[in-house]
Amino acid sequence: MLRLILILLSLFSFLSQAGAEESASFKLPLRSRVELGKETGHFNVQWKSAEWDARKTAVVVCDMWDKHWCEPSTARVGELAARMNELVCEARRRGALVIHCPSDTMEYYKDWPQYKLAAAAPVVETKTPLQRWRKLDLALESALPIDDADGGCDCATPIKSYKAWSHQIDAIKIEAADAITDSSQAYFLMRQRGIENVLVMGVHLNMCVLGRPFSIRQLVSQGLNVALVRDMTDTMYDPTKRPYVSHFTGNDLMLEHVEKFWCPSVSSADILGGKEFRFSGDVRPRLVIVSAEDEYKTAETLPAFALSQLGKDFSVGYVFGGPRTEHSLQGIEQIKDADILLIAMRRRILLKAQVEIFKAHVAAGKALISIRTGVHALAPMARETIPPDCASWDDFDKTVLGCNYNNHYAAKSQNMITPVPAAKDNPILKGVEPLEFATSGTLYKVAPLDPKATLLLMGTIKDAPGEFVAWTLVREKGQRVFVTTLGHPDDFKLPQFVRLLKNGLDWAAGK
Repeated sequence: MLRLILILLSLFSFLSQAGAEESASFKLPLRSRVELGKETGHFNVQWKSAEWDARKTAVVVCDMWDKHWCEPSTARVGELAARMNELVCEARRRGALVIHCPSDTMEYYKDWPQYKLAAAAPVVETKTPLQRWRKLDLALESALPIDDADGGCDCATPIKSYKAWSHQIDAIKIEAADAITDSSQAYFLMRQRGIENVLVMGVHLNMCVLGRPFSIRQLVSQGLNVALVRDMTDTMYDPTKRPYVSHFTGNDLMLEHVEKFWCPSVSSADILGGKEFRFSGDVRPRLVIVSAEDEYKTAETLPAFALSQLGKDFSVGYVFGGPRTEHSLQGIEQIKDADILLIAMRRRILLKAQVEIFKAHVAAGKALISIRTGVHALAPMARETIPPDCASWDDFDKTVLGCNYNNHYAAKSQNMITPVPAAKDNPILKGVEPLEFATSGTLYKVAPLDPKATLLLMGTIKDAPGEFVAWTLVREKGQRVFVTTLGHPDDFKLPQFVRLLKNGLDWAAGK
């Protein structure tokens, strides 16, 4: 019996040590943006797995003040704080160094031992000079995607900037082993502690989170592995300023900027589990646009359309396709979290696992939009050989979109688009004026359509029968499908098509 007890105690000790060793690291899916071809301007999401030793990792909490001169900012910091405190506590538990950096509040903390800890760190040589503020560097990054020249406050009425803060918000606890600073002392302390990795969180992403000596630009330049905690940040952006999108879309645009030019990101869920944090005011449905065709330039037209038409109402992600021979779409995993999928694809033969991602979206009853070549998105060319690890979806047009794609008419003349008489009062055609208009793209042969389809627009050319160019279908599980065979580059210049596509997306989102 005694021997059995000793064996059990040894086993318990072994399991406890194994658990402690596992908890002393961060297993992180680092998300970055990688340009699809030199100077294309099209960036795909890319993930890279990393495991960081927690004891060689610092967590920087940037400017989570008790109060901000911008009231909406104060409210969002208050929302972030509880989740951020959970993340800080877990990082600390695993052995990470937590550095609280509430700028311009050191008078408040001057007698705290955590402040004295950072102040005592010896000065070390740096790769580049550490500055109080590192400005936008156009040699390394593009201009910011938002206009924050007026301070970026999204208050209903203008407020004059002033120092409203005195210390870090109380909801984020400062423990004995932590440090407090708002200067280059943070980096000196990191070097003293052998820190190699840094998780940055806090506010504001277009300002201090990028520019301060304890933040992204300067820590990356010192050669540290830096990752932004993307759901634990906010941006100072006013939706009445360029690019005239919602505050939360402005935040997304800044996240993309950081992932393109500076460092990858992770989410709080990667460490704490559960779902990513989302502000209570962010009720935008998640739209993922897949552009994987080489004829109609949707990689240019769709992002421009989305920025001008969807930035107030949708959270938009992109998947851009390279050459068909690659049989893979970088960043396709985004579709798993999409509420709505918009496809502009042409005859892509993809890895089986990637085709399954499309099928899973449909099986879940989630909304789907198809434009132009989407009616033969996953169908192979005639007599095309499909590699063993790849798959097609030959009947996608019939079983999902409710049509039968069979080539297109020759480009004889402009198509005349007219409404189906019964559809004139359909909400998707609201504001599509005039309802009769001409387009220059070839007319697709898609008949017959599913009897359950709601027909919207008809296209005709001289000496040929008409074809439907826009329709909706409500499939099992209530899945909303909107299809249009329009989508030629010239169509995006037509206000009727722009309004049609926006209305189709709103309908698919249940708006």
